[in-house]
Amino acid sequence: MVTERERTSWLSARELSLVALFAALTGIGGFIRVPIPYVPLTLQTLMVMFSGLILGGRLGALSQLVYILVGLMGIPIFAHGGGPGYVLQPTFGYLLGFVFGAYVIGKITENRSPLKRSLLFLALLAGTLAIYIPGVTVLYCNLNFIQQKAVSLLTAIEIGCLVVLPGDLIKIGLVLYLGPLLHQRLRTPSAKDLH
Repeated sequence: MVTERERTSWLSARELSLVALFAALTGIGGFIRVPIPYVPLTLQTLMVMFSGLILGGRLGALSQLVYILVGLMGIPIFAHGGGPGYVLQPTFGYLLGFVFGAYVIGKITENRSPLKRSLLFLALLAGTLAIYIPGVTVLYCNLNFIQQKAVSLLTAIEIGCLVVLPGDLIKIGLVLYLGPLLHQRLRTPSAKDLH
């Protein structure tokens, strides 16, 4: 039963707990990684996908924003540490992309019951693209203008997208398998559900 206070507050206790949980899970996902040059293969994108799917667009994006802010405050929860200087890392764009990715996945899938796997697949592809666009853009700019390495955009796409894409496709497959059930059982109620 949702109380009047929960209905009128910006975040209920349950929503706040889930936002914190998915921020923490994304951080944990950064420590489970395959070290490859420039862009390590981690479980972070898997947590981003689940955050958007279960929390919806607004809260999914908020969970990723909390994760980024905690890391920038100095807590070493990113794949290569933490602190404000992390904005100069070549992979910082992917962290920004986590916010967009969770939002896109959440907006496409929220208020869909039952959730069809075809729609979920499109949402996951769109969310992954929303991660890759700022990720590859910042990677390209960082390598060329901060590290002073002459890297073409095509090379940046190769090392920042094509190399990690097979791993992300496996994660998409996992979310496609588990997603509809988790979406139905764990999703955060929308505003319409609360009235």
